[in-house]
Amino acid sequence: MTTILLVEDNISFRQSLKKNLEDHFPRIIVEEAGEGQEALPKIQSDHPELIFLDIKLPGESGLELARKIKSTHAEIVVAMLTSYDLPEYREAAHQSGANYFFAKGTSPWEEILTLVRDIDSRQKTV
Repeated sequence: MTTILLVEDNISFRQSLKKNLEDHFPRIIVEEAGEGQEALPKIQSDHPELIFLDIKLPGESGLELARKIKSTHAEIVVAMLTSYDLPEYREAAHQSGANYFFAKGTSPWEEILTLVRDIDSRQKTV
């Protein structure tokens, strides 16, 4: 079973994303965290295959959290989410180890669905 972790401090955005993912992929598990300190134990216990990270989080940034995740769990796919679609943010996300970068409101929803579908299909073959 595929597990996704959403690390996003905007509760309404996080819950909307969760609902959309669950509607499209009823067999996946979608966990939530509002910031990094809440996310780290969930990564250890839930072993997500995919993590959507907001760049701007309370406490440590999503960029710092991505570095931590990748240093201990290189196999987890990290997709950065941000309202700031700027070249310097894309570069910082890449430097932090993020595999994907999505701009809230401007990245096509189909790109996110395709990523989740790819991750889920990998899990079915394992």
